[in-house]
Amino acid sequence: FLFRAAPTELAPAEDSGFAILVNETDGFSTPEYFNQYSRAAEQIALAHNDIPHAFTLNANFGGGTNAGFTGIIPLPWSERTKTTQQIIDELTPELNTVAGLRTAVFQPPPLPSSGQGYPIEFILKSTGSPETLYHVGQELIGRAMASKKFFFLSPRLRFDRPEATVEIDRDKAALLGVDMSTIASDLAAQLAGGQINRFAFDGRAYKVISQVQRSARINPEQLEGIFTRTRDGQLIPLSTLVSISEKTVPREILHSQQLNSNTIIGVPRPGVSQADALGLLEDIAREIMPPGFQIDYAGSSRQFKTEGGSMLATFAFALIIIYLVLSAQFESFRDPLIMLITVPMSICGALLVLNIFTMTNGMKLTNLPGMSLNIYTQVGLITLIGVISKHGILIVEFANKLQQQGMAKREAIEEAASIRFRPVLMTTAALVIAMVPLLLSSGPGAGARISLGLVIASGMTIGTLFTLYVVPAMYLYIGRDHGHVATVATTAADSAPIITHA
Repeated sequence: FLFRAAPTELAPAEDSGFAILVNETDGFSTPEYFNQYSRAAEQIALAHNDIPHAFTLNANFGGGTNAGFTGIIPLPWSERTKTTQQIIDELTPELNTVAGLRTAVFQPPPLPSSGQGYPIEFILKSTGSPETLYHVGQELIGRAMASKKFFFLSPRLRFDRPEATVEIDRDKAALLGVDMSTIASDLAAQLAGGQINRFAFDGRAYKVISQVQRSARINPEQLEGIFTRTRDGQLIPLSTLVSISEKTVPREILHSQQLNSNTIIGVPRPGVSQADALGLLEDIAREIMPPGFQIDYAGSSRQFKTEGGSMLATFAFALIIIYLVLSAQFESFRDPLIMLITVPMSICGALLVLNIFTMTNGMKLTNLPGMSLNIYTQVGLITLIGVISKHGILIVEFANKLQQQGMAKREAIEEAASIRFRPVLMTTAALVIAMVPLLLSSGPGAGARISLGLVIASGMTIGTLFTLYVVPAMYLYIGRDHGHVATVATTAADSAPIITHA
């Protein structure tokens, strides 16, 4: 129950001292339109007291001029009291007020991964048409945003790019003596913006680019004002030879594993774990997906799904290996069970403390990073198997020796627990104190260190309390009785012949 109740993610968010502001407008926007609003978003970021620097790159992302990003660089950790995530939470409502601009603010993923760097990258894929994928993605986003668990959700497949198709009347062009290559070269020379030559000036070489002025190529209708030449050199307007049709097309058609795909990118709200966000999208997708659709993941979401679920298998293999090693060492299959009986109890204690701090974070009583079941807490849980089983080894091994010396089983385990009480406490104290620097860490990497330190310290402390009571009780129930070994040894010693020498 505690394992399933804990929020799950690949890795805790780290205060990397850097945030990414992704800006996007609709497909009909011009570069001037996009630059105007992206500049406004950049000014909002720079107006924050903890953000002295920012840089903006408005480039050709996704086959268009309507996307770019702004890099946000907060003050150094020693000069600010807020984390980068807190700064992002304050900026997001202000950036949402920028008209005509869709924004998403997030920190880079704590672990390197493929994909686009978003916390959520959910893929719908199918052999169906891109139009069907688009409509399914829009319904998925609408339902997910209604849950209030996301700051931002956006599909990569969008039908918002205007496209004009120039259709040439070949018969009329042939009658007028216009070659197809001539029409193509005239359109390319005036619209394509390709390099045709270079010229030297003041010791430097400059490109010569042929293109009409921007004011003459704003809309497709202006193409009809372009002239082309016949074979005898006469100029005729292009409008007499071509017809222009307009339609809306997707910016790009993406594929995943040779299938048409629609990637849903998103940023969950604070307090919503990666597992909860992906689980919500999965539940909605199963309800609305037509037959033939599949679900896949990319980026950190794919890493979480493929690697985050291997913890239980790793945990089982660790228990099996330790059990076999102890069985070979003590030549018994029962003694290792007694030694490892506190492992699930220490794991339970660690998960209990993890869930308690998760609830206090949700109630705004604490603000500890890394309070989730992630790759670092999983390493801590695996570590607990080895360190907590040492207590059982100390007690059981000593009790077996006391029995072999002639002491009764109950007296032996009581004496062993009493004598080994101090070494057990010393081992626990040494490990828990070693975790204190991790628990008190702050700044970059604090999430990973606190995750690891909290799980080991709490699991070791609670597991030790169980060790002192549960191990002796289990020893009485399933432990071996070595009294007959001691009796046989004593009898053999008494019956041995006594040899004297005169």
